[in-house]
This record gives sequence, C-alpha cells and structure tokens, in this order.
Amino acid sequence: PADRVAAELPLVLAGPLLRRLEPQRLCLWLAVREAVLLRLCMDDGRGPQQYQLAPGEPGCRLLVAGERLCYLLIDLALEQPLAPGVLIHYELSLRPQADAASAWQGHADWAPDLCYPGQPHPCFQLPARLDALLHGSCRKPHYSPGDGLAQVDGLLARILAADPSDEELPGWPDLLVLSGDQIYADDVAGPLLWAIHQVIERLGLFNERLPGLERGLADAQALYQHADSYYGRERLLPRRGQHRALLDLFFGGVRKPIFTSDNAHNHLISLAEVLAMYLLVWSPAVWSGLSLEPPPGVSAKEQARYAEERQAIEEFIGYLPAVRRALAHLPTAMIFDDHDITDDWNLSREWEETAYGEPFSRRVIGNALFAYLVNQGWGNRPEAFDAELMSWVEAALAAPGEAAHENCLELLLRFDNWHYHWPTEPPLVVIDSRTRRWRSEVAAARPSGLLDWEGLTELQYSLCGLPAVVLVSPAPIFGVKLIELIQRLFTWLGKPLLVDAENWMAHPGAAHAMLNIFRHRKTPQHFIILSGDVHYSFVYDVELRGHRGGPHIWQISSSGVRNAFPPRLLALLDHLNRWLYSPRSPLNGFTRRRRMRVTPRKPEGTPSGRRLLNGSGIGLVELDAEGVPWRIRELLGDGSWVRFCRRDGESRWD
Repeated sequence: PADRVAAELPLVLAGPLLRRLEPQRLCLWLAVREAVLLRLCMDDGRGPQQYQLAPGEPGCRLLVAGERLCYLLIDLALEQPLAPGVLIHYELSLRPQADAASAWQGHADWAPDLCYPGQPHPCFQLPARLDALLHGSCRKPHYSPGDGLAQVDGLLARILAADPSDEELPGWPDLLVLSGDQIYADDVAGPLLWAIHQVIERLGLFNERLPGLERGLADAQALYQHADSYYGRERLLPRRGQHRALLDLFFGGVRKPIFTSDNAHNHLISLAEVLAMYLLVWSPAVWSGLSLEPPPGVSAKEQARYAEERQAIEEFIGYLPAVRRALAHLPTAMIFDDHDITDDWNLSREWEETAYGEPFSRRVIGNALFAYLVNQGWGNRPEAFDAELMSWVEAALAAPGEAAHENCLELLLRFDNWHYHWPTEPPLVVIDSRTRRWRSEVAAARPSGLLDWEGLTELQYSLCGLPAVVLVSPAPIFGVKLIELIQRLFTWLGKPLLVDAENWMAHPGAAHAMLNIFRHRKTPQHFIILSGDVHYSFVYDVELRGHRGGPHIWQISSSGVRNAFPPRLLALLDHLNRWLYSPRSPLNGFTRRRRMRVTPRKPEGTPSGRRLLNGSGIGLVELDAEGVPWRIRELLGDGSWVRFCRRDGESRWD
C-alpha cells in the first residue's frame, strides 16, 4: 500500500547537495518524499541568518517526478553577505507541506550521519580566493575497488580533526569539480538495474510511453518486465534494416580494446530509470530495503556475471554515507561527458545524423539530458534555465512520453547554455565540449571538434584580461600524444567509435582556434586546465616555444573517481609515449602542438619513468595568491597521496 511505503521512506531521499555558492547566493539540491516547507539557518560567527521557504516562492522550485519523489531546487538570495574563509554551520529543517501539524525535521531525523565527528551541524566555507581545489571524473558504480568521493569525505574529517601544523593536509577545500561521467547511463551493472526498477516501483515514478521498440513494448513498465530487459536490451529494437546503425551506436561495438571495455547491454532507456540511478549513486537512503538477489529476468548464463557485479555494487553502497556527507559540505561544480548520456555522444556528424534521426535513440539521449538538467545542470547556473523551460520540465515530469515530454526534449536538444562561469578568484570557467561541436566538413564519420567556432570565440572573449583562470575541459586539451596518434589512425581506418577518437587535436579547426587562445596577447598568464575522461591521471607543464614570461599552462587530469585504465596496456602506452614524444623528440614537430613545449611531471613513488598514474582517486590542486599551483597531488582510493613532481623534484613552477 502506498501509505505504508511512504511511511518507510525517509523524508529526504538524497542530498542536500551544496552547489553554486557566492557571498549573497546559495544553491542547494534535494530529493524528497513529498512536497515540504523548508527552513534554513546559517551561522558564520557573526550571528545566525534564518530563511523559511515554501514551494513556488522565489528561490524555491518544486519538481514532482512521481507519487513519492519530488526535487527541491533552492536558489536563495541572502540578505547578508556570508563571511569568507570561515566555516559556516547550517541546519536544514523540513516539514511536510500537507501536514501543518507535523514537527520540523532536521538532519538528525532524516540523515543522522550527515555531520562530522564533533560537529553539531553540517558546514561549508565561502572561499576568499581559490586556495585548494578537488577534482575528478568517471565514477562507475560496478568498478572495484575504491571511490574518490569517499576519500573526499575522509579528507574533510581529517582536516576538521587535524593538527594545524600537519603539512600534508591542505586547508578546507574551496570547491569540488566533477568534470564528467558522474553516472554511467550506458554501462549499468545488472544488480544496479534491478535496484533501479525497485526504486521506480517504490517511489511510484510515472510510466512512460516509448517509441521505436518492438511490438508489445509500448511503455516503460513493459520494458522492465521483458525477458531481455537485463543484459539484452539490444534485442528490443525492431528488426528492420535501418536500425542496424542504432545497434552499432548503442549496443554493438562496445568492446574497445585500446581504451575501455564497456557493457551497454543494460543501457538506461526511460526517464524514470535515469532519475532513479541518480538517487542510487548519491545517497544511501533509497537502498534500504532493496534486494540484490537476482531478479527473474536474469538468464542462467548471466548468473555468474551478476554475482561478480553484485560484489562491486555492495562495496559501492558501503561508500554512499561518506559520499553524501562530502557533497553536503563542499560547493560542487559539475559538467557532463559522454557516459552521463551515452557512449561517444555527438562524436561525429554521422553519429548525430543516425542517433537523432530515430525516435528511439532520440528519446534515450533526451531522457538522459533531461535527468542531467534536474540533477546536475541546474545547480551550476540556475539563471540559464528560464521560467518557460522549467515549466516544460514540470509538465514533462507529470506525463512522460506525452506531447509535453517531447516538446521539452526538443528544447533541451537545442539548448546551448550548459557552459558556465563562477566568479571565484581566479574565475572558474567550465566548457561544454559535448553539445556545441565543430562538425567535420570533410567527411561525416570524422570526429567533430570539441567546441565550435562560435563557442571558441566566446571563450576567448571571456578570458581576455584575466590574470589567471581555472578552465574545466572534460577531455584534456593537452593529452597523451601517442594515444591521440592511435585515435587518428583508427579514424583513417573508418573506426573512430572503436577507440573514442575525440580529443582537442582531432579536428584541425578546433585545435588551431584553441591553441591560438593560449597565444593571444591578452590571454591569462596562468592557465590551470582541469580535465578527466581518460581513466588515468597526469600533469603537464606547457610553455609556448619562443615566448618568455608566459603564459604558464598546467594541464591537470584526474580520472577516474571510480574507474581505471587496463594496467598493462597503460604501462605499454606510457613507455612508448616517453620514447617517441619526449619534450626533445623531433616527432613533436609533426603534431599540432609543435609550437608548444609539453613537459610531463612524474607521479612520486611510481616505477621509474612513469608519467601516467592509474587507479581510482580524486585530484587536489593547491594554489598560491597569484593562481599558480604550488602543489598537485592525487588522493588514491586506499587513502595514500601521490605528488606530481617536476624533474628537479620540485612541484612549484620555476
């Protein structure tokens, strides 16, 4: 019965996630069981500020996604500016809107483990300037072991309890930057998919009519119960010849011997599936009472695979209280990459023409992008999503698969304001390298540029005159040259999808324009580029050949939060890349970056000569007053630190 199910659920299903934070602005995201009133009390040491909000009031938007799932999007204009550089404690209390006689519930009622030891309330800090940044990407639930976000939680606990003289610990981190693949909508373990379907039923998420599937699968409920729903979704497409390309895009060439070994046979399809996945990867609350025993839909031949994935998912669940606590304490910037939507998303003009030309694939992409807006995109830049768009979002959530849903997806697929800037010091500039692609004019199958001419021009204009900048590009701008060469070879062979052949240097126009930004006379003198995507971590110091006095560029990649590269293959590629493309190698003259000197740093404590660091973790960059990184480290999943050092043993720029 619905009343009994509702009573068993906590009032807050996921969150709070602390998002955009400015002196007079605070953005919070929560998923709740029902419509609630909200009371927020904050204290920065100068006396408390208290705010009470109701859905529909300015700064408080409620989205209803099911009988027992609502989203609270809080964009609060503060009456008094917050004090920078001090811990600000906050208490978030909620009360069901439908029950005026009920008591207010604080975090002790719906998340008793949300605070760190010795702290009565959760807390955050408004940065005076960016002194320490955490960053990472690629968090795949069924990868094992480790979770970089859980290490963020452990780091915060150690900072709060530590001796201030401990030089290994940074100050309180100013930001957490998640640069892509926060979920894997295209690579879902069987136990996680089963948990998703239980959550959909438990929360009463609305059913959705689906286009383009075989006869008898007209809606999402029929999909969940179909014999091929687990490990066989590629068999649900119609058998007409024109759908062969869709099989290749979404379910076919999923074995990638060079870079990844992905499984797309449980690809999320319905909007409810993607919404449920976000709850399950960010919060332990909805896991309570779920079964991980194999559902009837798992065939006998998949039982061993299911059992192996179950072990990884059970480990993942154990990390979730720590992940939830960390996300409640740090302002978090996010941007999508391909796995948040689907593998190789918008890789080429041919890919786009195929994927957006069919109702089924268009719906799959649109649903994932819709869920990204609700769960990630809104908190980056709430003002980008105007009242008209959000009204379509509300209507689509109320009737998935109907006309309002289709209209909303059409708007989102044309939306071009996913990028954003945060007014920190130095500024945080986040690139959308997925939806504003520079499509190849030579051949439809060739990889698109990661940003089109208009986007690159806008980027250059926004950077002019800044002394320093933190630029977030999901894919590294300066990547491993040998791997980029392999990607180019596969592109020549007509197989770009096989090796994820997308990098900044793959498209001549985009590469030339991006490199010219660094050479512009008004460009920032200090460029910190934060990236992920590639499932290994590295740091490059980049200089313009023939230029003295800058700009100084640091390409810093941290990946994955919960993922890694095949170890033997990475060791081989790292070794060959060092021999073929050392800073003094003449082969550099044949690359697009021949006018730049790229010097890799060594991960301290790794085998001699290694430059690429493998393993789950989270990156930490510490900056001085001029925006120069003076220490760059990776906090690995086992809790150990790895520092990236220059050849002289120093991490500071000379």
